Amino acid sequence: MTEQVPSAISASGEFDIERWPFYWLTRVTGRYLHEMEIALKALGLDIPRWRVLMSLRGDKVLSVSEIADNAIVKLPTMTRIVQRMQSDGLVHCRQSASDRRVTEVELTDAGRRAGQQAWAVADGLYTRTFGNIPADDVTRLNRTLRALNRNLDD
Repeated sequence: MTEQVPSAISASGEFDIERWPFYWLTRVTGRYLHEMEIALKALGLDIPRWRVLMSLRGDKVLSVSEIADNAIVKLPTMTRIVQRMQSDGLVHCRQSASDRRVTEVELTDAGRRAGQQAWAVADGLYTRTFGNIPADDVTRLNRTLRALNRNLDD
């Protein structure tokens, strides 16, 4: 027997926004991004740069399209972000040796330093947000969010 999907409709037949999971996903995402914007601004960074820095963390070399996919940003937008970051000295770009149409991106020393500072900010926010949540619950949340993402892909 398949379990029924919980409804956002209350017993009285009214829509109850607090029973709508997308309400909570949107609120948490909005709050997280707001807190990150404030913290990153103090470092001279913003959310788009943060996403690039974290995609390239650990000395990765990725194409602009891979970074765009990680950051959930359209390719033309990511291309402009990477170009600005190159002008700022945070990343270095080169053509791929295997496919000259592909631009590969890697962090410069300044980009690694900026990434380390940004990571410290993000890790602090993560600890503040999840510090009182049991690890099993965080694992379950990640598993559920991955499943939701796959369902939306179908």
